[in-house]
Amino acid sequence: MVPRIVNPLDEMLFKEVLKEQQRIRVYVERARYGKLKTIIEGIDEKEFDLEEIAKKLKAKLACGGTAKKGRIELQGDHRDKVKKLLAELGFSEELIEVE
Repeated sequence: MVPRIVNPLDEMLFKEVLKEQQRIRVYVERARYGKLKTIIEGIDEKEFDLEEIAKKLKAKLACGGTAKKGRIELQGDHRDKVKKLLAELGFSEELIEVE
């Protein structure tokens, strides 16, 4: 059970620690008509707003995408760039597995 945090500064630090502990998997899946989509799994949707993370990634990569079923889907193959962008958002680069 996650302890309740009252102080906003403590909550911010707690989120940063959680970000660094997320095990994230990035891979490509073939969608309809042979198109590729990059899938990002492993970000805890209870602690982080997947919609907001997807929005930031889509803006940086200039692509479409969505956040659903606890994962982020981006149109196209962006595996090489996603790891760096997630690290910029505060996630631990060592725990991001790119396939």
